[in-house]
Amino acid sequence: MANTGKKKIVLTGGGTAGHVTPNIALLPALREEGYEIVYVGSEDGIEKELMADCGIPYIGVPTGKLRRYFDWKNFTDPFRVIKGFTKARSFLKGYRPDVVFSKGGFVSVPVVRAAASLKIPCVIHESDMTPGLANRLCFGAAAKICCNFPETVENLPKGKAVLTGTPIRADLFTGSREEGLRLCGFSENSGRPVLMIMGGSQGAASVNGAVRAHLPELLVDFRIVHLCGSGKYDASLEDIEGYRQFEYVKEDLRHLFAAADVLVSRAGANAIFEILALRKPNLLIPLSAGTRGDQILNARSFEAQGFSKVLVESEEEGILDKKLVPTVRALYAEREHYTAAMAGAGQQEAVPKIMTLLNGLS
Repeated sequence: MANTGKKKIVLTGGGTAGHVTPNIALLPALREEGYEIVYVGSEDGIEKELMADCGIPYIGVPTGKLRRYFDWKNFTDPFRVIKGFTKARSFLKGYRPDVVFSKGGFVSVPVVRAAASLKIPCVIHESDMTPGLANRLCFGAAAKICCNFPETVENLPKGKAVLTGTPIRADLFTGSREEGLRLCGFSENSGRPVLMIMGGSQGAASVNGAVRAHLPELLVDFRIVHLCGSGKYDASLEDIEGYRQFEYVKEDLRHLFAAADVLVSRAGANAIFEILALRKPNLLIPLSAGTRGDQILNARSFEAQGFSKVLVESEEEGILDKKLVPTVRALYAEREHYTAAMAGAGQQEAVPKIMTLLNGLS
C-alpha cells in the first residue's frame, strides 16, 4: 500500500462477533482522527464479512485455536499459527502501521506477536474479568492493556492496565422509543412498562422457557419484547397481547433498547456494557454450562458495583422457575437505584479513552 502520509492503524481480533464489534465502534473516531485503517483477521472468520460491510481493507492470515484439552488439531494448529505469524509479519513490515489495536481471539496472537517483533506498539483490549488465553499470550507484547472491570486491573501486568470499558457503537444512542413501540405493536399510552428479554445471539433455551412459562404473570405488570434467537420463535404465542418475539434484530435494536424500561440479559461483556452505557436497569442470567465461567464473574462484578441484579442458574435447582417473576418485579421497583449507580460508573466513554492511548503511541 502506498504511503499516504496519514497515521496508520491495524485492527485485529476475531472468531466471534464479540471480538469484532468493539473494533467497529472505534471506526468513526479513527476516521475522524485521520487514520488509515486496515484489518488483519482470519482467512474465513466472521470478521472478514463484518469488515467488508464497513468498507475496511482486509488481510486474512492463517490461524489455529490454542486448546487446553486433547484434540488432534492440537498437532497441526501450531503450524498454522506459525504460518499466520509469518504472513502477518510480512504484511506489517511492508505496511508499517503506527500502532496495532487488538480485541482478542486466537487470530490476534500471531498479529500482535508479529507487530512486537517489529517494535510496532500494540494496545490490546480484554472484555472479561479474567483474561482469556489468547490475550494472556499477548500481554508481554502489549504497550497497554485495556479492560472492563476494576477487578481485572489487579491481574494485569503492572503499569500496563487501563480501565476503559468497552467501545460502544454511537448509533446505539440514537434509538427512538416511539419507533421501538411501533415495531412491537405496543401502544404509547399503555400503563405497563416494557420488559426486554435478550438471550444472546443464539438465544437461551432456559431463559426462553422460563419467560414463556410465566408469561401470564409477567404480562400483568409488563409488556414484553423477547429476542429469542434464531430458530427459537414460538408461533403459538404470536397473538398474545403485549408479547412480541424477534429471532434476531440488527439495525432496529437501538429502537428496542430505547423502548425498554428494564432488561433481562445474558452476561456477555459486550451486551452488559451496552446496557451500562444506556443505563437500563437489568437482571443478568449468566451462561454457565460449557463455559470457563466468565459470564458469572462479569455478572457478579456488575452486581457488586450496583449495576445489576443477578440469577445464576447453576446455584439453585429451578432458580429461574421460582425467582424470575419476583426478581423482575423487584428490579422494576428499585430501578432508580440501578440507574443512579450506572450513571456514576467509571467504565464509560471508552472510545475517547482508547483514542487517547492510540494517539499517544502513534
